[in-house]
Amino acid sequence: MESIGIFFCLAITLHNLEEAIWLPKWSQNASKFQKSVSPREFHFAVIVITLLGYLSAFMYTYFPENSIAKWIFIGFLGSMILNALVPHFMATIIMKQYAPGLITGILLNIPINSFIIRKMFSNHLIIWSELIISTLIVGICLTLLIPILFKLGRMFSNNDRAILRS
Repeated sequence: MESIGIFFCLAITLHNLEEAIWLPKWSQNASKFQKSVSPREFHFAVIVITLLGYLSAFMYTYFPENSIAKWIFIGFLGSMILNALVPHFMATIIMKQYAPGLITGILLNIPINSFIIRKMFSNHLIIWSELIISTLIVGICLTLLIPILFKLGRMFSNNDRAILRS
């Protein structure tokens, strides 16, 4: 079970890398699903989210008996599965245009995270209520955190420009 965190980190990294490359440009025309976001804003936010995912995997791997570490990790697993469907899959269907992150969401996040969750169920490490509640809480927290991270990314980007002008 100790190596499962590595697979989660690989999936979230590749997914967030796909988004980092293509989502800022895509967001310029995708107002229904994503406010327009600059590359610097998005890159800041996606790096922080990725690091939080890594931290959750690390904490669960090294402190598996800690309930909070376990709940945050399984919440991340579930949230990344849902993220592949909402907004990526929905946006692609509704807009009839590829939403960046869909391929890695479907080919990596859903199968890898589902495998990890299934393994945790088979080893009696989690129960359905933990998965559902953790996914909802972590998903809501991440959803609320993203606009804050965009704002911080914009602020840091503006500070960088001000420093360069001086």
